[in-house]
Amino acid sequence: MVMEKLKVNPAKVHGRPIYHALKRFFDIIASAIGLIILFPLFLFLILKIRHEDGGPAFYSQERIGKNGKPFKMYKFRSMVVNADKLLDQLEDQNEVEGAMFKMKDDPRITKIGHTIRKYSLDELPQLWNVLIGDMSLVGPRPPLPSEVEEYTDYDKQRLMVMPGCTGLWQVTRRSEADFDEMVWLDIIYINNSGLFEDFKLIVKTLGVVIHPNGAY
Repeated sequence: MVMEKLKVNPAKVHGRPIYHALKRFFDIIASAIGLIILFPLFLFLILKIRHEDGGPAFYSQERIGKNGKPFKMYKFRSMVVNADKLLDQLEDQNEVEGAMFKMKDDPRITKIGHTIRKYSLDELPQLWNVLIGDMSLVGPRPPLPSEVEEYTDYDKQRLMVMPGCTGLWQVTRRSEADFDEMVWLDIIYINNSGLFEDFKLIVKTLGVVIHPNGAY
């Protein structure tokens, strides 16, 4: 796939105060309602994850947010407890090019982990990140610090906005996309962002949860 180099429109980042205010208001309301409604599911997943290997149900990891600000992102644990320490042993099996790691048959994923990752249930705790203002419901996925260290100036454009739980990349190419395509899709989203576009991506995300598009 041939992709032209794109540039983020500064007006989409620094202008539109009404859009950004409404987006934040919607994030707060939607994430709060989501956490309340999904509380029974949270309890069920906590019990299932802990029952499998006795480890913690939640997993936190430092990620990089808007303008390079680090924050702690939360997920349901879908891998073995010492997964981060095992990553170095798997680097040569990375299945995507660029500054991110993906491996379809990652041996670190637990039995329950395969299920919750398939339906993106491991991402649900990020509603807390949205509520407290680290993330938005829609935006580029927040990268690891080690990934950002490899970013070019072009790649860093995706850090100009609030990272999100879902976005254009997740509902279109997701596991099929390499790093360069992910950046390209993120810039397209930023340049076309708006309340209607965000709403469409949220609806498409619900569809992906019901009919998974190859997440791993």
